[in-house]
This record gives sequence, C-alpha cells and structure tokens, in this order.
Amino acid sequence: MNHARSTKKRTGGRRRNVRKKRKHELGSAPTETQVGEHKLKVVDTRGGNSKVRAVKADTASVATDDGVTSATIEDVVENASNPNYVRRNIITKGAIIETDAGRARVTSRPGQDGLVNAVLLDE
Repeated sequence: MNHARSTKKRTGGRRRNVRKKRKHELGSAPTETQVGEHKLKVVDTRGGNSKVRAVKADTASVATDDGVTSATIEDVVENASNPNYVRRNIITKGAIIETDAGRARVTSRPGQDGLVNAVLLDE
C-alpha cells in the first residue's frame, strides 16, 4: 500500500509512472487491536519520531461520573466500523466494549495511541 497518486485516470485509462515510489508515500496495514494480554509495537515515523501502537489490550481507562478508573476489557460487544470486528474482538474508536465497570464506548484510537480510553455508557 502507498499514498502516491493513482495509476488510473478518471476515464479508466492508465497513467504512466513519472518517478519511483518515495519514502514519504509509504503506507502500512492498519493495526487491528485485539482483546488480550497487553502488547505494544513501536513504529518509526517521520522526523525521527516514533508511534506506539497497541497490538493487544486488556485494560481500558474508563471515564465515569466519579472520575477515571482502570477497567479490565472482557469483550467487544458492538463495532459500527465493521461487523466482523465484533467476532474477531478488534477494538477501534467508537467500538462498544464490555468491561468489569460496565459497557463503554472507546474514544481513543488504540492502533495510533497505544492505549484504550473509553466513556461509560448509561444503561
């Protein structure tokens, strides 16, 4: 996968390569964070920086009326981005997870931030 200009024109015709692929056009497969024993992956980014990605997560910082508590993730109940993610227990932003504190909606992007933040839902 890369983020260079498409090789196809609007008409369906092919576009010729002007140059080779560049490092800044690199793409990668999404990090699909699963429920499991906590596992992180560090990825180098542009400018000598790095990004921490959560490959697996077992706890979530859940915001409640009283404050923020750490809760154990038990299961993915609903995921609007992809119904198959529920079966595969993949956590993304907007997913509803079952925790020991109750059901919560994920507000962070675990594949980008390396942690799971969530807000407790009123039941």
